[in-house]
Amino acid sequence: MELKIRDNSSINKEKFNEISNLTRKISDKTLEQLEKEGVFVFPELIRESDDLTREQMILQSLNEDYISSNIMGYLGYKEEKLIIKSRFVNGNKDYLFKYLLEKVIKFPNFIELSTDLDKDNRLFDFLIFLFPYYLKRAMRKGIYKIYIENKYNDINLKGKIDINRHIQKNTPFVGNIAYNVREFSYDNYIIELIRHTIELIKKKSYGNKLLRKSKEEVAYIIETTAKYQYHNRRKIIIENKKNPIKHSYYTEYRDLQRLCIMILEYKEHDIGHGIDEFHGVLFDGAWLWEEYINTLLSEKFYHPKNKSRIGSQHLFTTNNRKTGLIYPDFISIDDKNRIIADAKYKPVENIRNRDYLQVLAYMFRFMQKKDIIYIQKKMKLKIKNYT
Repeated sequence: MELKIRDNSSINKEKFNEISNLTRKISDKTLEQLEKEGVFVFPELIRESDDLTREQMILQSLNEDYISSNIMGYLGYKEEKLIIKSRFVNGNKDYLFKYLLEKVIKFPNFIELSTDLDKDNRLFDFLIFLFPYYLKRAMRKGIYKIYIENKYNDINLKGKIDINRHIQKNTPFVGNIAYNVREFSYDNYIIELIRHTIELIKKKSYGNKLLRKSKEEVAYIIETTAKYQYHNRRKIIIENKKNPIKHSYYTEYRDLQRLCIMILEYKEHDIGHGIDEFHGVLFDGAWLWEEYINTLLSEKFYHPKNKSRIGSQHLFTTNNRKTGLIYPDFISIDDKNRIIADAKYKPVENIRNRDYLQVLAYMFRFMQKKDIIYIQKKMKLKIKNYT
C-alpha cells in the first residue's frame, strides 16, 4: 500500500490506516531516532540546515490528526510506502521538489518522485542520485588515507616478523622473510567501499551518465584502488560498519561512507522486494529552497550560514562589544545600496508578523529601506519598501 501526503500539512489519522505498520515506525519519532534506524536524512542533521533539528518529527500527533513538517521524501516498511510531497504541488507530479533537487544537488533531470515505474526501486534510485554530490563534497578534503597493516614476504625486512606465516610460506628457507608493517595507504577500506559503490552504479542503465557528474573523482578512486576485487564486497561492507569514520575533519567522508553502505546493503538484501526492512530518504524542503535561492543570488549576495558560523552579523555594539548574533539569509555585496533578502518556504498568505519583524530587525541593523522576501509560491518575488 502507498500513501501520498504533503509537507507542512494536517492529515486525519484515518488516512494512515492502510500503512499502519509504517506509521507506528515514524509517528512522534525525532529525525535523530529515525536516522539511527536506517533513514538517510539530507542534509546531515544540525551541521548544515538551520531549520532542521534532531528533535524535529516527520509526523507528530495532534488530537485526531498528524502534522507533517518541512521534510519531503520517501519511506518504506514491508509492503507499505509513504511519499511526502511539497505542499505547493498541484496534481500528482511533484515538479517543484524535482526542480529543487536538480538545481541544488544536481540530480539527473529524469528523476520522478511520483513515477509509477519500478516503485520498489525508488528509494534505491534516490540514494544513487545522491552519490556524485557526496563524492565531490568529500574529496574536496583530498583522498582519505589511513594506516593499514600490509603483509610482505621478501628479502627486504622492514617490519615485524610474522612467525607463523614465515614458517608456513618459507619452509624450507629460501631467503624470504614474512613480515608485517603499518603504512599510510590511500587504498583502504573506505576508498574500497566507494569503489564498490561506483562499480554497482555502473551496472544501472543510467549509471555511466550519472557518474559523469563527478568523472574526475570517480577516475581518481578507480586509479587508487588497485586491490579492488568484486568478491570482497561483503567483507568491505562489514569492515566499514565496524569502523565508522569519527574524526571531525572527515565528516564529509563519514556521510559518504554511510551513504555507500546503504546503497550496497540495499542492493545486497534487495530491500523493497519483500524484505522486512525500514528504510527511507528524506530532504529538508526549507534548506532546498534557501539553497536554490542562493544559486540565483550568489553573484551579488553573501549567504551567511548559522550552523557553520559563516558570515555572522550582530544587531548591537555596546562599549565596543558586539551582541545579538544574527544570520540574515542573504546580504548584498554592494554595501552602498545594501539589500537584505530572506528566503521563506511558505505560501504568501502565511507570511505573518514574526516574519516581518525579523526582516525589519535586519533592515534597521543595516540602515536600509528596502528588503526582499522570496516566497515559495509560483516562484513569486515580493519586495517591501519602507520609508
